Amino acid sequence: VQLQASGGGLVLAGASLRLACAASGHSYSASAMAWFRQTPEKEREFVAAIDWGGHTTYYGDSVQDRFTISRHNAETTTVYLQMNSLKPEDTAVYFCAAKSGGIYLYSEEYQYWGQGAVVTVSS
Repeated sequence: VQLQASGGGLVLAGASLRLACAASGHSYSASAMAWFRQTPEKEREFVAAIDWGGHTTYYGDSVQDRFTISRHNAETTTVYLQMNSLKPEDTAVYFCAAKSGGIYLYSEEYQYWGQGAVVTVSS
């Protein structure tokens, strides 16, 4: 499974941004997909996860009610992260990840990783 993330950028606080992650290859192995983020000062942080059917989602406490994860399963599976009401503390490199089987909130359980999308929120 290859993951390609896109959609990062520089925005002002309060703005919105949408990240996308396209899974190619054996995308049927990407049954659970998630977003994590990392800064030089912090360990990798769980942001959001979604199951294959898109019916079950989980969010990190710091993004609950501001971010929404969704996915579209077709020949290529794409997962989206809609980020609203962005704050400077959301500044990070965002990584999409995928795994077979069910959702898990810990990065160690994810087998496939994208290259990262840089999100910078200016105050």
